[in-house]
Amino acid sequence: MPKNSKVTQREHSNEHVTESVADLLALEEPVDYKQSVLNVAGEAGGKQKAAEEELDAEDRPAWNSKLQYILAQIGFSVGLGNIWRFPYLCQKNGGGAYLVPYLVLLIIIGIPLFFLELAVGQRIRRGSIGVWHYVCPRLGGIGFSSCIVCLFVGLYYNVIIGWSIFYFFKSFQYPLPWSECPVSRNGTVAVVEAECEKSSATTYFWYREALDISNSISESGGLNWKMTLCLLVAWSIVGMAVVKGIQSSGKVMYFSSLFPYVVLACFLVRGLLLRGAIDGILHMFTPKLDKMLDPQVWREAATQVFFALGLGFGGVIAFSSYNKQDNNCHFDAALVSFINFFTSVLATLVVFAVLGFKANIMNEKCVVENAEKILGYLNNDDYAEMYKVIKTVKEDHFSALGLDPCLLEDELDKSVQGTGLAFIAFTEAMTHFPASPFWSVMFFLMLINLGLGSMIGTMAGITTPIIDTFKVPKEMFTVGCCVFAFFVGLLFVQRSGNYFVTMFDDYSATLPLTVIVILENVAVAWIYGTKKFMQELTEMLGFQPYRFYFYMWKFVSPLCMAVLTTASIIQLGVTPPGYSAWIREEAAERYLYFPNWAMAILITLIVVAVLPIPVVFVLRHFHLLSDGSNTLSVSYKKGRMMKDISNLEENDETRFILSKALLCTDPSTHGQQPFQFWLQFRAIPVHVSHAGQNPGSRTLGQGRGGGTVTPAAPPSSLLPTWCTIKHLFLPNASCLSDLLRDQGEGMGKSQMLRTALG
Repeated sequence: MPKNSKVTQREHSNEHVTESVADLLALEEPVDYKQSVLNVAGEAGGKQKAAEEELDAEDRPAWNSKLQYILAQIGFSVGLGNIWRFPYLCQKNGGGAYLVPYLVLLIIIGIPLFFLELAVGQRIRRGSIGVWHYVCPRLGGIGFSSCIVCLFVGLYYNVIIGWSIFYFFKSFQYPLPWSECPVSRNGTVAVVEAECEKSSATTYFWYREALDISNSISESGGLNWKMTLCLLVAWSIVGMAVVKGIQSSGKVMYFSSLFPYVVLACFLVRGLLLRGAIDGILHMFTPKLDKMLDPQVWREAATQVFFALGLGFGGVIAFSSYNKQDNNCHFDAALVSFINFFTSVLATLVVFAVLGFKANIMNEKCVVENAEKILGYLNNDDYAEMYKVIKTVKEDHFSALGLDPCLLEDELDKSVQGTGLAFIAFTEAMTHFPASPFWSVMFFLMLINLGLGSMIGTMAGITTPIIDTFKVPKEMFTVGCCVFAFFVGLLFVQRSGNYFVTMFDDYSATLPLTVIVILENVAVAWIYGTKKFMQELTEMLGFQPYRFYFYMWKFVSPLCMAVLTTASIIQLGVTPPGYSAWIREEAAERYLYFPNWAMAILITLIVVAVLPIPVVFVLRHFHLLSDGSNTLSVSYKKGRMMKDISNLEENDETRFILSKALLCTDPSTHGQQPFQFWLQFRAIPVHVSHAGQNPGSRTLGQGRGGGTVTPAAPPSSLLPTWCTIKHLFLPNASCLSDLLRDQGEGMGKSQMLRTALG
């Protein structure tokens, strides 16, 4: 028992005090109600314990192994952003210098908040809705907002998996279909497609063959049947992976989480053997220290840390809720965070090794084209004209002759990210690989698995809290979600669908998730209480977490998240939302602003995502929606009783009293017939007397600061309630009201406990 507990302090005190029932019961060893049985029917304790473990297993699924759980968290956090977002940010924000703000923010924001989500999920063992309802009922809307954001992200994220599936099947041919521009013949004349000739073969294949994209978001153009079929395949794969919950998705994770690392390792070895790979890596990690002073770099680093770990989606909480209570989630948080960082750095090495190879090839091609132009100018009988050309061939006069500078640095400085990196730049580089179809198959299979791992976590963020809260059938609900999402996802596979993907990717999740995470932090640190949370972590983990987390949760992380939220709002207001449109006639991209109707959709997405938070707050603040704080749920099953006292206040000592009345059977049915009932639980009025003060009325457990707490006799209106509790939990005791009265008459501890517990 803790040395500073009230009961211990009273035992070491010489003055006479009157002890409460909670104090007396606190002297007993703490018992886990899930592991304990009150043997009323005379059954063997071993059989009852086995039955209890069986019942506990029925109530909540669990991971088959710790490895399966870690792979699930890695698969969710390591996604497509590690492959095509992190390398771009490194290149844009100072190369190696960008790693400094990223690591700093990972330590002060990423790991503490990731640990917080793991801890609350494991402690409460519910999805995001149940977790935040438990922590702070008025902020219970956080869980609903997380589900909505997961839905928005899942809708377009699976479209990207569909694109990868399309490229995957197109890779089984040689040469690769995007290696050359298509040629049409008009009689004996071969004509290269003008759009391809003006751009490149890989760019043309992406925009025209794969997406068949329209010129703007306003031009729908109808469905792209090839991508519609690929989207159907993608949702079928996701549905089969998650239909049985973690029983099915956990097995998928063994492959989907590990296979990308095999591919990245193979690409790294192959990339380092390519000519020019070192040029790309050196360009990547050459630090530009002046960039570290740019606030924009820190904002983008914080955003990347935030999204890389999957904070706020609910997937982290959902996966953690299937853990055992004593799992070391502190170690898990640090492990998954640094594996995520390592994966980002590994992917950056691979990307820039390949892009360095591509830059050398493009640079050589540029030099050859310049040489051909110069030879064309020199192919002249007029010596004076030839000499004039020779004197002009200087870097300052290249433009006059129509020559390109052909600088390797310029080629490496071309920033590519997202789909442009995966489906244009990387695919173009792979066309120059020996055995290019093999590498293409491996690359797009890796993208499919990275996307699948993230989608499993995203679906868990939707299904787990809904199933926990509303007790809907798991399989039917999961299949229904996939079918619904497929039909809504048809928006993204029309010819203008890529522009809607950009809208959802840039705006539907960024601001809502920052709001969700900052409220999660505030709910735990400032409303639930950081000290209280740290104490519960100590009990759960068996050791006290570092004091570092206390200050991060209490002060640093909320402040950083508030700054990030403010910066995101300012950025949204300063930069009008827009998208890069592919103009077919120009064979080039052009930045366009969203039309008014698209702006209305964009604003609606943000509002709908955060709307549950204020709605639930208002409804519970004005008592229009019950938070269940005064309800004790008791259920009987198979002769054993399980209680849900999660909604009672932790500082209510009556909660502790009831926790001692563990598992009972219904004597009238001999434990054979399950039934459920509800009790309205009321606080016990007490009298508190302090030295030199008049007695005051308080509730049980509020006597602090040296005052003597003496429970008073309950009023007659409460006697039926307490007698009901007595018959349920203390069948061999007299009415609890009488028991409480007996405290004031000096009943001894042992006698009182025998009377209370029979």
